[in-house]
Amino acid sequence: METPPPESIQQTMRQPTSLQEAAQTALAACVVEDKLDATQALAARWQAGDLLWDEQTRPLRPEAAGRPPQPHLVSPRELPKRGLGTPEGRAALLHAVAHIEFNAINLALDAVQRFAGLPRDYYNDWVQVAAEEAQHFGLMRKRLRALGFDYGDFPAHNGLWEMATATADDVLARMALVPRGLEARGLDVTPGMIERLREVGDHPSAEALGIILHDEVGHVAAGSRWFAYLCAQRALDPAPTYIALLRQHMKGRLPCPVNFADRRRAGFDQAELEQLARLCAEV
Repeated sequence: METPPPESIQQTMRQPTSLQEAAQTALAACVVEDKLDATQALAARWQAGDLLWDEQTRPLRPEAAGRPPQPHLVSPRELPKRGLGTPEGRAALLHAVAHIEFNAINLALDAVQRFAGLPRDYYNDWVQVAAEEAQHFGLMRKRLRALGFDYGDFPAHNGLWEMATATADDVLARMALVPRGLEARGLDVTPGMIERLREVGDHPSAEALGIILHDEVGHVAAGSRWFAYLCAQRALDPAPTYIALLRQHMKGRLPCPVNFADRRRAGFDQAELEQLARLCAEV
């Protein structure tokens, strides 16, 4: 057998051996293609049983999450409003979704590497979510490029990752406020985006968003599953705990519409939905 060249040996030596190290490699990647490749490699290796959990690995700080130099991050109030009647207007909408999906990759990877001592199924869920979010980003980037644009061409905001920082010390708060809070808003607003894109004849973009909406029900359901598990572990009543966290961290704001059907499929119970209806009416 031929001896591998020194460069190959070095690459082998750098190969992550634990689930956390692999998640941290993907999380820290700043080049988009590197993050996508590392995320898919993580999912494949975890599924193959090639990665172990290492209790000694310390989580990366939230500020260590990698992102490319573009898009330029601004306050949500600074994002311009654009109609969908032009390719640029549609691209701006799709860019906003792509940015959400990029952050969602980091959020799923962070959920894997940050929180120890949970059942293996927890890590199965969030590794799968990370891989699917990478696929969603690819769908949006493909549509952006078809319209003559790319990720980074429009400004974006950092609200999703700011919530990751706010919930870095508590997995229960993370499950409540990221998958069941900010990401669940995607279930509420995506049907309207799909309809608007169809109205202007952009059926490929509408179809791509339909795929994302279908998968996101499962992602929010994973948040619901582990939120319920953690509430049971801490002897907490899920519905009032969830609403209290919304009021504490999101000031109880929940703009209408609320997609009750998909939220129900994603694990929201009737008590939570009734409270959400009240919050929506208060805005």
